[in-house]
Amino acid sequence: MRIRRAMTVLLLLAAGGCATTTAEVAPVAGGLDVTGGVTIDQALHDRLPQAVQARGSIRLVTDASYAPMEYFAPDGRTIIGFSPDLAAAMGEVLGVRAEMVVGNFSGALDEVAAGEFDGVLSSMTDTAERQAKADFVNYLNTGTSIVVQRGNPEKITRLEDLCGQTVGTEKGTLQEEMLRRLAQTCDGSPLVIDSEPTNADALVLLRTGRVNAVPIDFPPAAYLVSDARTSAFFELASEAQYEPGLFGIAVAKDNPALRDCLREALQKLIDSGVYGELLARWGLASSAVSTATVNGS
Repeated sequence: MRIRRAMTVLLLLAAGGCATTTAEVAPVAGGLDVTGGVTIDQALHDRLPQAVQARGSIRLVTDASYAPMEYFAPDGRTIIGFSPDLAAAMGEVLGVRAEMVVGNFSGALDEVAAGEFDGVLSSMTDTAERQAKADFVNYLNTGTSIVVQRGNPEKITRLEDLCGQTVGTEKGTLQEEMLRRLAQTCDGSPLVIDSEPTNADALVLLRTGRVNAVPIDFPPAAYLVSDARTSAFFELASEAQYEPGLFGIAVAKDNPALRDCLREALQKLIDSGVYGELLARWGLASSAVSTATVNGS
């Protein structure tokens, strides 16, 4: 069966740090177009929280600066990538729309805990520390790579080589925490960490030589060094992937009904082959999971 559906994307516009102003709605370019058994599971739909059923949508906050996972199309307002495609497919199974709302990565878990959004879908690594705030429906398995300028002028090949360097990262990420831990071991060669609001901001610093490296998850790292628009500026320091782990859709601890529905919807996509098709579309087959888990088990 071929299903086509335009997924709704909400762009949250904030001014002066205030969460007011308006939200602009736009569809994902081309909509969802996959071959497979993507059909509504009425039993799962009926188990969704009443608020989700009444709204007819699941609202997922994301930081759209992480191609090919979640990022803006050339129009600057439409979110494309594996994450919105996965969200749309899960929405098909659950019989609701999937809405991706642009927000800050560093505050996303707190906003979900406060009930402002139903979950986070933003390439967020499932860690023990984060599990104190949310439960995670795991959908991808990957590690961290080090991206450097093309030509690798600082000859960085190992994580330890970041000692003595100025390194960019996105605030609130696993990579920022990795750098903080590494900095404690850099005796005599201080590591300077430049934490930016988004991954895109950190990469601008790298491209312009204001930082010497940016550690990011392998899928966007591989995309950067192979895409024609960015490969002239970036390369991988090595093929190594550090601290591999699971990405997860974060759901509030007090919302087990939504968590379990999302997990079962993901498992249906895995079993039907749709999940594999989406991975192949975005070059992520090597990061596949075979079973939808919660908090890694």
